[in-house]
Amino acid sequence: MTTKFYVGIDQDENGGLTPVGRIVRDAWVFNILPESETCTGWNIAQMQKLYEQVFVAWEPYAHLPSRLPDELQQRHAQIYTQAIDKAKSEGWDAELGENE
Repeated sequence: MTTKFYVGIDQDENGGLTPVGRIVRDAWVFNILPESETCTGWNIAQMQKLYEQVFVAWEPYAHLPSRLPDELQQRHAQIYTQAIDKAKSEGWDAELGENE
């Protein structure tokens, strides 16, 4: 059995707009991690722990960006707008395919 490691948000598919990439970005939003942390080389256990921390941080807001306080809403919008713009410039298409 081989241990899997995360490639890092900067090397992730679709500009990091993947489920794991979103965990990292949300950790940035809630200041669980600094934005300089890409999680490159993190193993599954480390990513699971991060997921749990992010999940707890979202709970007071029902996991909805619209319920975040203004400061966190602005931070969320900035982080995700930059990610979406970068992914689109690299050819990412937000439309779901037939099998998605």
